[in-house]
Amino acid sequence: MDIIEADEDYGDAVLAGQRWEGRSFVRCDFTEADLRGLVTSGCSFTECTFDRADLGGSAHTATAFRSCRFDRAVLASASFRSCTLLGSTFVDCGLRGLALEETDLTLVGLSRALLRKASLRGLRLREANLEGADLRDADLRDADLTGARLRECRFEGADLRGARVGADGLVAADLRGARVDLATAVAFAAAHGLRVD
Repeated sequence: MDIIEADEDYGDAVLAGQRWEGRSFVRCDFTEADLRGLVTSGCSFTECTFDRADLGGSAHTATAFRSCRFDRAVLASASFRSCTLLGSTFVDCGLRGLALEETDLTLVGLSRALLRKASLRGLRLREANLEGADLRDADLRDADLTGARLRECRFEGADLRGARVGADGLVAADLRGARVDLATAVAFAAAHGLRVD
């Protein structure tokens, strides 16, 4: 049976290196908690706060972070495999070396995030807020960016082959220097009013 905890205060707690399985947290506060090297499997965090928490080197498998807030949190070298971050918001977070595999980033807030050279291949980023994000040299092959907010994103050197980008995104995004496939090039031209015969 899953352990369910609600409205608990873990602020400043030292939980580094722990292993959690099948635990559920609702509206819990992990502000400034030391979560370095934390390993979770099959856990869920709903509307939890991770402001200034250190999740460096943590590893998460089949874990859900739904509508959580990460403000100035450290996620360097953290890994998320088969997870969902649905509706979570990341503000001024340390994301260097972040690894995301088969993870759902639908409705995630990553405006102005530093994701240069990040591997986001095949990820679902539907309706994500990526305004002003640094995605230079990022691997976005086969990613689903349908409905994503892409205004002022930096895509120089990014690989968008096979990515799905809606017409609004193609108009708002500055794709100069990005690598795209023929289908995206045609869609980009059509979104900018060109006739492709």
